[in-house]
Amino acid sequence: MPSNQPLEPAPLPLQGHCAPAFAPLAQHFARSFAQGEEIGAALCVYHRGELVVDLWGGWADQAQQRPWQADSLIVVFSVTKGLAAMALNLAAERGAFDWDAPVARYWQGFAQNGKGAITVRQLFNHRAGLAALTTSLTLAQCCDPAQRDAVRAALEQQAPAWTPGQDQGYHALSFGLYASEFFQQAVGEPLQDFLQREYLGPLGADVHLGTPASEDARIATLYPGSDVARVGRMVWAALRGGSTESKVARSFLSGQDAKGAFSNPPSPQGFGVYNQPPVRRAALAWASATASARGLARAYVPWSVGGTWQGRQWVKPETIAPLLPRQGWAEPDRVLGKPLGWSQGFLKEEGTVFSPNPESFGHSGIGGTLGWCDPKAQLAIGYVMNRSDWRVRSPRALALCRALYQCDLA
Repeated sequence: MPSNQPLEPAPLPLQGHCAPAFAPLAQHFARSFAQGEEIGAALCVYHRGELVVDLWGGWADQAQQRPWQADSLIVVFSVTKGLAAMALNLAAERGAFDWDAPVARYWQGFAQNGKGAITVRQLFNHRAGLAALTTSLTLAQCCDPAQRDAVRAALEQQAPAWTPGQDQGYHALSFGLYASEFFQQAVGEPLQDFLQREYLGPLGADVHLGTPASEDARIATLYPGSDVARVGRMVWAALRGGSTESKVARSFLSGQDAKGAFSNPPSPQGFGVYNQPPVRRAALAWASATASARGLARAYVPWSVGGTWQGRQWVKPETIAPLLPRQGWAEPDRVLGKPLGWSQGFLKEEGTVFSPNPESFGHSGIGGTLGWCDPKAQLAIGYVMNRSDWRVRSPRALALCRALYQCDLA
């Protein structure tokens, strides 16, 4: 696509613009609003480092009739893990740690209870056997910096649930707890401070891990649905056979690994609590980041184009290269019950999910949010919305990705 191709107005009821080659994607997104699938949402895509899709619409708050704006923010749940992976990879690039060294080289207390040989790579590729913590924590503890010692003690005392490196299970919550403490020990500063100063801030990416009160006016209201309705849908899906969603639902309902991975610390008010101010203020590296679609897509642009963008090298090519193949893979993952894997903290999905290209990586979030890049096609994608789907992988996000790859990417 020519670099000077103009953007055209978005199809109603959307606002924004898109390049003509991406009109099929814009039309699909517009239909999702017309059919009542979205309350408020935004979609942003870069191709070969150029902004080609910038669309938004609907309500940031339906009751108040507050429109979704181009810069509306929403909690992005596990998309946060992809941001944490950016920080980890950039810190490793600067020599802060070696991916194949034992975690205990940088964090001595981690070696307790059979964890002395676990490598950094195993830990952040979800292969350490630490998906579920046995010491009970509260969300309030995890949000309170004064409780860091208690949280660290729980992490250090945990014994692996399986032989490290021999299996894989999604560390749904513990990933962020271990990432934050490891980063502090290995790098000497909070992960969120490094990420903002060294990458997100200079890049101009509208993404916040530890969202300040100054941004509250831009936060959209989350509509997560009731816990009763979500469980009911999961039971229905679990009975439906061999689909991916059936496997995930059965894992959630019957698997001890899944129950443990998602229940400590518990969310006493459902996962909607993550969009409330006390949790947004905290830098929970597994789920509490807020972002606009523009911000997520922009954060992934350098990773999609070899590391150099707008005349600056943001990431070295040798940092990106190991992320392209699947470093870890399981069929199925012990926690989610479906095939997937990771590469140095980034999610690697099945080829029929977000991209047909196995080189792609990023992270999705429960409810449907997505931050993703495809270095082969040179695409960077950000999708945020406030009507959360009950599934781990939202059909709306999957359909948007399918529509994207039906566009002319030549």
